[in-house]
Amino acid sequence: MIQARNLTKTFGPKVAVDGISFTLEKGEVLGFLGPNGAGKSTTMRMVTGYLPPTSGEILISNLNLATRPVAARRLIGYLPENAPSYSDMTVEGFLRFAANMRGLSGESAKRALGRAVELCFLQPVLHQGIETLSKGYRHRICFAQSIIHDPDILILDEPTDGLDPNQKHEVRSLIKSMGRTKAILFSTHILEEVEAACTRAVVIDRGRIVANGTPEDLKARSPEAGAITISTSKPMDSALAGLAGVRKTSQLENGRLRIYPVEKLSSAELVAGLLAAAQKAGVDVYDIRIEEGRLDDVFRSLTISDTKEVRP
Repeated sequence: MIQARNLTKTFGPKVAVDGISFTLEKGEVLGFLGPNGAGKSTTMRMVTGYLPPTSGEILISNLNLATRPVAARRLIGYLPENAPSYSDMTVEGFLRFAANMRGLSGESAKRALGRAVELCFLQPVLHQGIETLSKGYRHRICFAQSIIHDPDILILDEPTDGLDPNQKHEVRSLIKSMGRTKAILFSTHILEEVEAACTRAVVIDRGRIVANGTPEDLKARSPEAGAITISTSKPMDSALAGLAGVRKTSQLENGRLRIYPVEKLSSAELVAGLLAAAQKAGVDVYDIRIEEGRLDDVFRSLTISDTKEVRP
């Protein structure tokens, strides 16, 4: 549905996006993850046709965005950063205007408006002026305009920005549900959103893609992935003596111990060895689990480094 090839965007001497490439298929929810200023919004503006790339190519469902911009944009629903809308309109008036701009009229516009209102929980404020509403409701209104024409592709820039926890949960659930039949690209710097809604994530830093994979793939890159945390009745020192497969250990609070297996040894194999060694040493095991890794560890390792090139 989206093919971005070697996209670059410069603003004078500043390189905002530096030769990135990625694809997005139908049925995927791709999270664009990165710190503020990483180039996420600039990339999304290029993919929607709002900004022309300095170089590179964008295909929307095999339509070249540069040569067939109108046909390509018809396939896209876009929620821009900061959720702009016309504050002097009512919610219904704004959404009807958005439907008309998308070529809908009469009964088709009415059905589209009703569907968007229902999906975004806007019934209580449908006849209110937008200027009277909270930031959260304004964000929902702009989300509604992005889906009013039932597009095949959704591009959402910080879709939960300014929402309270309940509203964030609703939006994430909606994105995950719609992602089964659409291609969705959304940017975020909130790690929990990647696990809650994404089938795949791209980590972007200083205009470059530094990782691309499923949330599970990314978590597997964490130094804690595969480590074993164990809670016992007494210290495990005697049980660990001579046990093969232990690379290192780290003492945690509340008497817990984290044990790291050597490479090429599965965590499950080490768990079996630990349980057998504990039983032999007369140590009771209260709790034992294999750590799956943490996205925040991976994110920090990919986006913070003193050795990285610093551009002007």
